[in-house]
Amino acid sequence: MKKITALLLAVLMIFALAACGQKSGGDNAEAKKIKVGMVTDVGGVNDQSFNQFAWAGLQSLAEEDSSFEVKYLESKTDADYQTNINTFIDEDYDLIICVGYMLADATREAATANPDQKFAIVDDATNADLDNVACLTFAQEQCSYLVGLVAGYMTETKTVGYIQGMVSDTMNLFGVGYISGVLEACPDATVLQYNANAFGDIAGGNTAAKDMITKGADIIYHAAGGTGLGMINACDEEGIWAIGVDADQAAVLGMDCILCSALKDTGAACVSLCKDLKAGNFTGGEHHYTLADGAINIATTGDHIPAEVIEKVEAAKSAIISGEKTVPTSTDACPQFELG
Repeated sequence: MKKITALLLAVLMIFALAACGQKSGGDNAEAKKIKVGMVTDVGGVNDQSFNQFAWAGLQSLAEEDSSFEVKYLESKTDADYQTNINTFIDEDYDLIICVGYMLADATREAATANPDQKFAIVDDATNADLDNVACLTFAQEQCSYLVGLVAGYMTETKTVGYIQGMVSDTMNLFGVGYISGVLEACPDATVLQYNANAFGDIAGGNTAAKDMITKGADIIYHAAGGTGLGMINACDEEGIWAIGVDADQAAVLGMDCILCSALKDTGAACVSLCKDLKAGNFTGGEHHYTLADGAINIATTGDHIPAEVIEKVEAAKSAIISGEKTVPTSTDACPQFELG
């Protein structure tokens, strides 16, 4: 009897140990991180613009949900795009987010060669035909139109400026929206325009802005990433208004010269996609964000804008959301756009 009892106890212990092992393995499986890697464009992660705000969104996600592990790789030149993407592929990341349309070709090459790897790209729809690429696009013409209205209503010289980081169908939407808004509010205004052909040229942005100021511009808007920081500094030095982009740059930079900002919440879009991934609902194709979604908006930190102008802007915003007002989405519809 004692031998039988001992044998039964031994068998029970074996089963108990096996159950513990299975439970431990289950816990480990549950604890497996969802790895999300972000590749910046040449503007860098501290561009005070769409790279930085995309990364801030991912950081917030990881802080709120410990199942996510996030990391970025910074691209110093366009030669780094493919290298950085391949690094994340080699490290078995679940999702690779490429920030900026300049990574479109590198993303396509990697996504085509690795059909089981999930990708996302900000500000590009050319890869929307690939099932493993989510293209995060924004109605940036809408927020640009709203800040254009502000500029048109508030300019005293009837001359305003616009600096663009680079010419492309995607980037041109900023200029089309802004110019349309300016001319809606002030039909006889002049909009000075400059293509910086760079997103990280602070000195170039500063020089371009000062040239516009000498020509009478009293408000300048930029869609130029880090280059726009030079423009904002010039506006601050010369005592005129600057208009920020992508995030509330008045709040981020703490500069009182910023009249308002056109909001394009790249961080919120990236977070939304990551949550879809976790839920098993990742889908390729174009994911388009508008004023109606809240990812596009206008920030008025600093209270520099008169109440009557705010009222007109809010009315325009409601009209766009309802469909009563349509903002142009092509250079053909905005002949005053001169950047090509």
